[in-house]
Amino acid sequence: MILIVDDKPENLVSLRGFLEHNNFSVDSASSGEEALRKVLKTVYSLIILDVQMPGMDGFEVAETILDYSKAKDTPILFLSAVNIDKEFITRGYQSGAVDYITKPFDPDILLLKVKTFNRLFEQNNQLKKIQKSLKKEIEQRKLLEKKKDEFISIASHELKTPLTSMRGYIQLLERLIKKENNEDLKTYISKASFQINKLGDLVSDLLDISNMDSGKMKFNLRPFPFQDMLNNAIENIQHIFPEHTIIQKGSADLIYLGDEMRLEQVVINYLTNAIKYSPDKREIQVESIITEDALEIHVTDLGIGISQELQEQLFEKFFRVEESSNRFQGLGIGLYICREIIHRHNGVCGVNSQLGNGSTFYFKLPINSKN
Repeated sequence: MILIVDDKPENLVSLRGFLEHNNFSVDSASSGEEALRKVLKTVYSLIILDVQMPGMDGFEVAETILDYSKAKDTPILFLSAVNIDKEFITRGYQSGAVDYITKPFDPDILLLKVKTFNRLFEQNNQLKKIQKSLKKEIEQRKLLEKKKDEFISIASHELKTPLTSMRGYIQLLERLIKKENNEDLKTYISKASFQINKLGDLVSDLLDISNMDSGKMKFNLRPFPFQDMLNNAIENIQHIFPEHTIIQKGSADLIYLGDEMRLEQVVINYLTNAIKYSPDKREIQVESIITEDALEIHVTDLGIGISQELQEQLFEKFFRVEESSNRFQGLGIGLYICREIIHRHNGVCGVNSQLGNGSTFYFKLPINSKN
């Protein structure tokens, strides 16, 4: 609806008739005070305002309307036959008007301007509705994300208790089996222990993700011998997968300032992925490179590889390659955790791969005089 404000009844009748003839809904006010009362009750798409009126003039009315939060976006068009000098036109724009038309006016030009301002107001309202809807959706998603994180955190902690008990019973069984020397039982217990460790790793990953998302993951930064950490990670994986050969190239012989446990977690994740996704190969290569300002670790396999277009998504949370998701187990969170750990050390991680020709996963860590 359009509001016309003019103290002369003949002007109101004339302009109202013109606008209604062109299919606009019109309301009118014969003074600035009446216009302000109406603006408090009704939202208008355009206000056409006379300048020279008794009491409050058009400039005062415009300034007051723009101070009212619900009407501050309503376009105001000044229409004047008296105050047509440059100083009045300038003041009109300073008062917040979108346009200033002097009489006599061209009806076609006025109609074009009215249509334009009316359409812009409607579009602006539509954008506000969309923004409000988006804001509400974002808030709902944040709430759902928070609830999900809380669930993951609670579930992870609750699962750790029975897992600890199961590990204890498995260890007791292993001791009993050693006395009886039953090879079949040893095999079964070994497989059960392996699966429990896998479940434990999944629980730890879920807990890590929950802590990362809530900003609660703690990092213990201290100097440590990087090569010793690397050797320990390789030895652990070699013990779990004795049928594979892990070849080391280069050296990471330096004292590094970082979280040793978290960085070992990254190396172990890279190694287990290399073994998992190269089921028909038995060789993994770990290369260490020290440059002037960085330490690089590359883990290379001869496995299934991944296409170029999917490589950028590999480090995203819960991402899994569809073609391999049914063949290889996992939640798609290990590499995301690795990326966050490396980022917390101001490093970068990535992958070079060709489909069917293996992959090289790497991370680079900055080194300085403290490392």
